[in-house]
Amino acid sequence: MSGGSPVGGGYMRQRHSQGYASGGDDLEDDACSRPQLFSQTNPRFWSWVEIVENVLWITSAIFIVYFGDRHSNMIYLLCHDERIRRLPLYLGTVGVGLNMIIFFYTSIFAWSVRRFDEKWELSSISALPLVTLLGLISFCLFAFALWPIWSFLTLPLLFTLFMACMVIFPHIMIVTFRQQNDTYRID
Repeated sequence: MSGGSPVGGGYMRQRHSQGYASGGDDLEDDACSRPQLFSQTNPRFWSWVEIVENVLWITSAIFIVYFGDRHSNMIYLLCHDERIRRLPLYLGTVGVGLNMIIFFYTSIFAWSVRRFDEKWELSSISALPLVTLLGLISFCLFAFALWPIWSFLTLPLLFTLFMACMVIFPHIMIVTFRQQNDTYRID
């Protein structure tokens, strides 16, 4: 450290002494008083193509849920139709639930990590193969369970519902997490 005097086996910074003059090359001296770059929110502007795509995914998912099999909506079908294979449907639902638990756990764990650049290295990379496998198995189980109702249209139907969820979920905020970087150090 520059500009310090030996005290107790180490150096102590003396900011207000006459001999201390920093030319801006000492990054540690001024680091605590600058605002952190990642704490500022920069709004992301969407192009019209992205907006149209998102509206199409959400509209088609609403259409699928509302019209179902043209006789009743999809929620009623999932609850009361005898053609659906129940065990694969329930196992697929458990797989989706486990995926959501893993997503929430890794996102909350990522906010507890102190360094911004290590945020996703620790949690999400190690959980990625498990989440992918659970998602693929759940998709196959749902396709097997719903095949008697929609036959070959089950695959695009499930993919459309998946894409609509991927459009909607980032905008659902349970709690806004923010790191406490606005405090100033006194030394």
